Amino acid sequence: MAQASRRIGLVDAGAALAVLLAAGGVIWSPKLSGALARATGSLTPVTVLVDIRGIPAADPQSLIAEARRDGRVAIVIRNQPHGTVAVKDVIPLPRRIATLSPTGALLTAPDPNQQVFSTLDARFVLQGEGRKGADGVVFGNQNLKVGAPIELEGSGFRVSGSVTGLKLGGS
Repeated sequence: MAQASRRIGLVDAGAALAVLLAAGGVIWSPKLSGALARATGSLTPVTVLVDIRGIPAADPQSLIAEARRDGRVAIVIRNQPHGTVAVKDVIPLPRRIATLSPTGALLTAPDPNQQVFSTLDARFVLQGEGRKGADGVVFGNQNLKVGAPIELEGSGFRVSGSVTGLKLGGS
């Protein structure tokens, strides 16, 4: 009896590679790693300060009130959606202008243009879960540092800003 030789064809090798890639995707999935981090207790509260400056808005005060009322915003970090986080507070940031007096003293005053050209200038204080990574705070499976661009989306707005503060642990 002649023994049948077993050869692995190109299609078989491609199928095996696809199965291995799928298994690797499940093992290293961001949701799974987040679930493992939560189960092992390595996630801690993270407070993120996001400054939104100069966004044209017809009624910035109602936008701030809406964000406070909703209590949650969806976040997008580096063009990648990362779910929703709690809004602890929204602090209006008044615009000011500065000028020098003839004596050389620095004078500041509220910007009178705010009455005509209203813009949203606010600091969003967000609360979520993250962990200390090798390169900063890992928040939403992304390394987050001061200066990182971030987008916030509520029920009636989508604004862009930058991270101005991070605090790992309870606040």
